[in-house]
Amino acid sequence: MFHKKGGFHIKLKGIIEEDFINYKLPSMFLITTTCDWKCCKEAGIDISICQNQSLSKEKIKDIPDEKIFERYINNPITKSIVIGGLEPFDQWKEVFDLINYIRIEKGNNDTIVIYTGYYPEEIDG
Repeated sequence: MFHKKGGFHIKLKGIIEEDFINYKLPSMFLITTTCDWKCCKEAGIDISICQNQSLSKEKIKDIPDEKIFERYINNPITKSIVIGGLEPFDQWKEVFDLINYIRIEKGNNDTIVIYTGYYPEEIDG
């Protein structure tokens, strides 16, 4: 299908195994790696105001999609996956590959939420 030997990976600043804040269902929260601070720029505010600004200083980890799914599916508490923290669409290919892995290869249709600062017309793909 989509994964060849070795599989796909996604770069993340972190994973919160059980998050009860970012969505109505208990979630695994995936923190993406970059942001151009679009929201702050559009609002005319300093990036220091952004609740996620400190995440930009965190170390980047390369995590196999398979490992993320295993951690998610083996946790009886989580019922959804939330991708955010910085700007997921700045690494769209990795996010797309992860979603394909979860949906197509694993046949899992649990809710996946993507928090973005982009408007629909600004997203290609």
